[in-house]
Amino acid sequence: MSLHDSSDDRELAAFGYKQELTRTLGSFSTFATGFAFISILTGMFLLFGFVYGSGGPASIWAWIVAVVGQLLFALAFAELAVRYPLAGSVYNWTKQLTRGTGVSWMAGVSMILALVMSTAAVALTMQTILPAISTAFWIYGDGSGAHDSSINGVILGTIMIALTTVVSLAGSKVRSFVNNVGVSVELIGSVVLIVGFLVHTKRGPAAVLETNGTGANYSAGYLGALLLSMLLGLIVMWGFDTAGSVSEETIDPKRTSPRAIIRAVVASGVFGALLILTAVMSVDDLKSERISKEGLAYVVKSVLGETLGDVMLVCAAIAVFVCGLANQTGAVNMMFAMARDNALPGSSGLARVAARAKTPVIPPIIVAVVAVAILVYNIGQPAIFLTVTSTTIVFALVSYILVVAPFTRAKMNGSWGRPDPRYFSLGKLGLPICLAALVWASVMVVNVVWPRRVLYNPAPPFHWYLQWGGLLFPVVLLTLSFGVYWFTQRKKIGILPEHASEVASSSETPADSNSV
Repeated sequence: MSLHDSSDDRELAAFGYKQELTRTLGSFSTFATGFAFISILTGMFLLFGFVYGSGGPASIWAWIVAVVGQLLFALAFAELAVRYPLAGSVYNWTKQLTRGTGVSWMAGVSMILALVMSTAAVALTMQTILPAISTAFWIYGDGSGAHDSSINGVILGTIMIALTTVVSLAGSKVRSFVNNVGVSVELIGSVVLIVGFLVHTKRGPAAVLETNGTGANYSAGYLGALLLSMLLGLIVMWGFDTAGSVSEETIDPKRTSPRAIIRAVVASGVFGALLILTAVMSVDDLKSERISKEGLAYVVKSVLGETLGDVMLVCAAIAVFVCGLANQTGAVNMMFAMARDNALPGSSGLARVAARAKTPVIPPIIVAVVAVAILVYNIGQPAIFLTVTSTTIVFALVSYILVVAPFTRAKMNGSWGRPDPRYFSLGKLGLPICLAALVWASVMVVNVVWPRRVLYNPAPPFHWYLQWGGLLFPVVLLTLSFGVYWFTQRKKIGILPEHASEVASSSETPADSNSV
């Protein structure tokens, strides 16, 4: 055991937990976890067409605003990762800030919901990429049938989820290797894609001032177009807290995790902006309807040609795979962190760690089964699937608000104390950054849940509950979740004996150690 490992384990024991997961993740591996979760190639191939059709080339400004807004959270999380280097990121950060109230339970469960739904949405992205590479990936139908795409997407997505589950169960070393390879491919692919677009530019960067007349489609003019286009940045730029969620698998997490969180957001934001900019500069016709219908896959092949285009699409498929793996990893770590506190039904089984692989066993399987079930629902009810996946960011932002709100309070009342000068700290900027993050998230929650038919019920049959699904679905699900907490788990929460450190086991009972 290295000096770092020994120190990290003692740090964990001070929080009441024994070291059960294997510490193998270095700086790049931790960064790769956050970067893979964000996965700009996944987001771009999934949503570029929709956003371009909503706001035209000028929608890039919505991306930039969204990146800056999400960076506020990344900065706050970086400081929290220093003070609380624990698995489960938002759950444990909130638990420590609120001394174990129901707020932390809701933060953790809200994030689990977001991660599981996101796993399904990411898996479905394979349908937009693989059939564009080869018709061999049309396992069901050929695209001419009414349900060919939805059924084939479910098949491809299910295969992907099954494979990510196998990797997840193999342990952190295997997962880290696969993730690192995938992120390396995505980084190289992004650079090649940007350079390829630059080589084939047909206009200057001033093209990003073009709106294609999309403002006429909204009562608020182009502001309405920008607010809708903000979805690309919001849906892509979250989950960076996963780099902190793997703290108990990270070597020297108090130094490594904060840097990884910030670097993942900055790198993704820059690469994303450059991809949008160069795509706009290189595509043949800025007003082509194929851009909004076929998305970035059309731009790649039309600009770079079939061969190089296919290579880039393969890179994108790899990026989607590791993005799905990162989503599953985040959900697994969150479930493990809550289960060892006896915070979830069946906690003893959920928190069990495989003796050899040193990884939770049941959570990856649960995430896979639920994600596939959500995928299957897409076959018969695509409008409901769209509502479920579109509100993923709402659950994530709710979780983020529940973390930063008590963090802001701690900054304001002085209970946060002086930071350790050896590690990352926001210093005097901490309070204004936290306040700005809360305002940003609150406004964006309203923006996302706004009852837009074009987002939640774009095709018939039209129903009021679908159009209002962005608000109704999160409210109903979070209310039911709180019911589970209040009636079944509230009085049971406390570190399970088999997961408690020797210090915690000898000095206090589980019910007293982290009661809520």
